[in-house]
Amino acid sequence: MLTLTQSLYDQIVAHARADHPDEACGVVAGPTGADRPERFIPMLNAARSPTFYEFDSQDLLRLYREMDDRDEEPAIVYHSHTATEAYPSRTDVSYANEPGAHYVLVSTADADGAGPFQFRSFRIVEGQVTEEDVKVVEAY
Repeated sequence: MLTLTQSLYDQIVAHARADHPDEACGVVAGPTGADRPERFIPMLNAARSPTFYEFDSQDLLRLYREMDDRDEEPAIVYHSHTATEAYPSRTDVSYANEPGAHYVLVSTADADGAGPFQFRSFRIVEGQVTEEDVKVVEAY
């Protein structure tokens, strides 16, 4: 189960809506080994595309060095889908290289009548996608 604060949830959703019609992407870092998302890090979608996201390689390198210096790891890797449901695409699955991370997808499209957006979390390990519950709390 992914547990995150209302503030982090709101920041992820706001980023997804702000970057629409392009896909938004980013990371929420947390203390190494704690599975506790804490620090919201919106990233630039270097692809600037409504159907694909890509982290800038230099930005990603800086982020990983910074997380290493702060004894953090990516607790959440998130991005948005602008015209489809919030479910990992084949490309998303092939790029998922953080087995300990929660992969959050936010849909900014009304793809299935469920409302203006969906917020869903998945574990992606060795190509296997498993949806997990999301619990939003006021504070940890």
